[in-house]
This record gives sequence, structure tokens and C-alpha cells, in this order.
Amino acid sequence: MEQAIQALGGQAYLNVHEMQEQGRVYSFYHGRPTSNGVFFWRFLEFPDKERIELTPQRDIAYIYSGDKGYEVTYKGPHAVEKKDLEDYLRRHKFSLETILRSWVNDPTVALFFDGNALAGSLAAQRVTLINSKNESVSVYFDIDTHLPIKKSYSWRDPADKERDVEEETYDGYRLVQGVMTPFGFTRYFNGDMQTERFITSASYSHDLNQAMFDPNSGYNPNKTPGKH
Repeated sequence: MEQAIQALGGQAYLNVHEMQEQGRVYSFYHGRPTSNGVFFWRFLEFPDKERIELTPQRDIAYIYSGDKGYEVTYKGPHAVEKKDLEDYLRRHKFSLETILRSWVNDPTVALFFDGNALAGSLAAQRVTLINSKNESVSVYFDIDTHLPIKKSYSWRDPADKERDVEEETYDGYRLVQGVMTPFGFTRYFNGDMQTERFITSASYSHDLNQAMFDPNSGYNPNKTPGKH
């Protein structure tokens, strides 16, 4: 885990407080694409604020702050559906950033080195972390670079009681402001590709305008400067 953090940029990675990225995202249903891709802009403020803007006009936004989530359109803000919020909060809890920043420093989290494993077709080393709630997540690291290339976790769906598995892969790493940043991201749900994201630009620490994380602020990305 320490090798991975060093490979990602060490203190430069750990010191990141804000980041922004833009690119195109594709959605899939049962492994088949559902669109030609949507432009997105994504803003993060650690530990628990995120804003995602969609369409070339950036006129649809999803805002997450703490345990609340909102969709903002020309009609104004409204809370995201309960299941969608639960999905988001679960992904945030198991996000790579949360694992490498919080889980590894939690004395109640147990770490297990699982040895060599395959991440798709890539040779990797796998580490499994288990927290005090008996929730576990496995992270796969490239044998040569030590960069994280895959993450896997499962949970039991409260509705059908079935166990679901969610996996994410990371590739196309580039150095951005001293931080190794994956420009490719793919999410799988029970083995089916669900989301694929390609980043065209990324940057860190922009002193983001706090209004963008307030669904009632009237923030307009096309008119309001992104900084204070």
C-alpha cells in the first residue's frame, strides 16, 4: 500500500484537496453501449464533496455533499432518488481515494496480502482490506509500477438478498502536477461493463468556488468563475 501511494506521487498525492477533470463518459446496459458518450466535467473536494456536470452546455449537474445528493436542471434542484444516493454513497465509501487516504490509516482495518493475482489480463498483486463492519475491498496493484489497476468489492442487496459485485479498473496513467492520474476508468457490475470514462484533461488544487457544491446557490458554470 505504501509503494502504491509513493507510485501515485507520495506526499503530492496525499496533499491533494481538490481536483477537476473533464472528458467523455459512456454508459452500458448488459455490456452494450446505451449512447455515443456524454461530455462531463467533474469537480472533487476531499473528503466528501463532488459535482458532475453533463452535456456540452453543462446544464445538468449532480451535486453530492456529505450524505446528500441533488440533481440540478433548468427546473432547479431536487434530491436524487434514494437508491441512486445509496449507490453513490457506497461507491464513495469504497472509492480508491477513500481506501488510500482513510482505510489504510484506520487501526481497526485489517490488511491481507493475497499474493499474485490477475487484474483482467494483467499480472498484479492483490491486497484485501476488511474494516470493523466486516466490509471488505480488494485492490490490485501493477507488479512493476505498483500503481492501482483494479478494485473489487461486494455487498448484499437489501431488496433481493443477492450478493452483488462491483469492480473498477484504472489505466492510461499520466503525471499531472506530480500526481499519477488514471485517464481511463471502467466500472463493472456483476461482470457486466456499466460505465466507461475517458478523461481529456485533469488538474489539482484549484481553490474551487464553494457555490458549485450548493444546489441552491444558482451557480452557473458558464457565467460564474470556478475560483473564489
